Amino acid sequence: MRAAIHRAVDAGAHVVLATGRSLIGTRPIADDLTLRDTTAICSNGAVWWDTNSREVVRKLGFDAGPTVDALRDLFPGAVFATELTGVGNLSLGRFPDGDLWGEVREVSAAELTADPTSRLVMRWIDHTPDEVALRMLDVELPGVTWWVDNTEPWVTVSPAGVTKGSALEDLRVRLGVSEEDTLALGDGHNDVEMLGWAARGVAMGQAPATVQEAANAVTATVLEDGAATELDRWFA
Repeated sequence: MRAAIHRAVDAGAHVVLATGRSLIGTRPIADDLTLRDTTAICSNGAVWWDTNSREVVRKLGFDAGPTVDALRDLFPGAVFATELTGVGNLSLGRFPDGDLWGEVREVSAAELTADPTSRLVMRWIDHTPDEVALRMLDVELPGVTWWVDNTEPWVTVSPAGVTKGSALEDLRVRLGVSEEDTLALGDGHNDVEMLGWAARGVAMGQAPATVQEAANAVTATVLEDGAATELDRWFA
C-alpha cells in the first residue's frame, strides 16, 4: 500500500488521509506512510492537520451537551468521550483498552461537555452494532452529524454539516483540483458522503452493502490489497 501511495504522489496526485480517527490516532498512520506536502483530514472532517508543519490548520467544534443527554437516555450504560485535539480524550465512563488514542481522563458529565469539541464518540458496552443501529434509526440529533459504526457498537458525532466529503470539497477548491479528477476509497458508513463526493468513489470489498451501494465501484478487500489495486489502476 505504501508503494502504491508513493507512485500516486510521484505522478502528481494529492493523497489525503480522510478518517474518523482523532488527530492523535491519525498522526502515526501519516508518519508510517511518510506522507508529506499534504493535509490529513481527521475527526470526519472537523480537524485538518498539515503533514509538513505538523500543525492543526483548521478545527471546527460543537456543543456536545444536548447530544450526550439524548444518547444517555437512549443507551443506558453507554460510555462517552470528547476529543482533546492532539492530546487525547475526556471520558464519561471507562472505555475498553485500546478504544481511545492518547491521554484519557475520566470526568463528570458536566466536565465532558463544558467546552466545544470536534469529535464525540459513544460505545454501548456489551451490545452489538446492529442493536445500536436499530435504536438510532429514527433518531434526530439537531446541530450535529453522526454515524453508526459497522463493526463496533459505536456512534461518532461531528459538527453539523461536517463530513469527510464536505472537508474534501473545501480542500479540493483550495488546491485547484478539478471535480473530475477526484478519487476516494472507503469502507465505513462515515465514508458514504465522501464516496458520493468523488468523481470516482470506490468501496472496499469488506464494506457493508449500504456503503458499496453509495460507490461507483467496488474493489477487493483490505486483506487483498484492494486500495493499492485501485491506485495502481491509475498511477502504476
